[in-house]
Amino acid sequence: MIDLKILREQSGRVKEACRNKNSDVDIDRVLSLDLERRRLQGEVDQLNSSRKEAAQAKDIEKGRALKEQAVGLEAELLRVEEELNPLLLNVPNLPSDDTPVGKDDFENVVIRKWGEPRSFAFEPKDHMALGMALGLIDSEKAAAVSGARFTYLKGDLVLLQMALVNFVFSILTHEGTLKTIIEHAGLSVPPTPFVPVVPPLMIRPEIFERMARLEPRLERYHIPSDDLFLIGSAEHTLGPLHMDETLKETELPRRYVAFTPAFRREAGSYGKDTKGILRLHQFDKVEMESFALPEHGIGEQNFLVAIQEHVMRALGLPYQVVMTCTGDQGDPDARHLDIETWMPGEGKYRETHSADYMTDFQARRLATKVKRADGTNQFVHMNDATAIAMGRTMIAILENYQEADGSIRVPEVLISLMGKDVIHS
Repeated sequence: MIDLKILREQSGRVKEACRNKNSDVDIDRVLSLDLERRRLQGEVDQLNSSRKEAAQAKDIEKGRALKEQAVGLEAELLRVEEELNPLLLNVPNLPSDDTPVGKDDFENVVIRKWGEPRSFAFEPKDHMALGMALGLIDSEKAAAVSGARFTYLKGDLVLLQMALVNFVFSILTHEGTLKTIIEHAGLSVPPTPFVPVVPPLMIRPEIFERMARLEPRLERYHIPSDDLFLIGSAEHTLGPLHMDETLKETELPRRYVAFTPAFRREAGSYGKDTKGILRLHQFDKVEMESFALPEHGIGEQNFLVAIQEHVMRALGLPYQVVMTCTGDQGDPDARHLDIETWMPGEGKYRETHSADYMTDFQARRLATKVKRADGTNQFVHMNDATAIAMGRTMIAILENYQEADGSIRVPEVLISLMGKDVIHS
């Protein structure tokens, strides 16, 4: 939720953010309702004060009359709040100053690249051809069992996934490695390790709403009998870990990492990327979540992106870092970066990682605060970011490390974890 002080004092900036984020919230109506709510609340408070005085003076008649007035005003206040609160929840976060203005992903900006796409002496195959030939992917049987956009991963591809999980966790939980990443990126954040978490895979709708991630609801899998949603990413249940809490300044940053399945209906994407394991209804992901002091929020996001880049460089996968434009951001995001990895089977870069900086937008809804050294309370700043999206990263490995005979070389950093250096039939 956006800070009401900003909404009142910088309404023009908020309206511009709504336009740039393709949001149709009526900010003038929000301001009008906010003003009316404050007026009514003031009158209710004054009446309650008068009622207290009447009670102390034992003036029963006056107390009864004031109570009747208060009931009417409270009903009017409730009506205003019932209209205002949903509108407030729909006001998007303000984009950062360095976020490019644009309508959609075609106007995102590449800010740096690493690695050169491999030149093949043969025609490279896509991951599906490679995976099927090696007996690693079976989408046909999965479709018969579960429907379209599900798959069976088998054999060495499962071992590759486990190796990736262990590799990434070894980075995120090791202070020395994190310190090296920070120094290499020229950052000034502490090397606090990430705490591994096994979070719930289901979330209550009211908590999903507080995370500002319930919508678009058509993307979510809902279980009506229990009124629970399956998470679309681990951050959905990592983010509420400190809801309704006030942390100590010395406890920040708090960093968490989880490896979980993720569930998305992919509504509206039918016909797109239906072949292979790029866009599935169920996939696995290692996700990072961070709670930081407000002044360290952007630095924390840059740190998460530095981790992502460290992993991709270690895997030897060419990539580019992309700053997403306003029209391609989620409503809670103030600053959103993607990493796109080179996919030889398609001959283009595809998104494999994202990093979202929400400022205090989510924390305000979750009531997650920090008590500063001077005794004041502030809302923390929150970040979430992909450490590894399994399906997409394994696509990149299969396609970039393929050989003419259809075998797949294992990236050097994963050989000891895999127990082999080549995947073959």
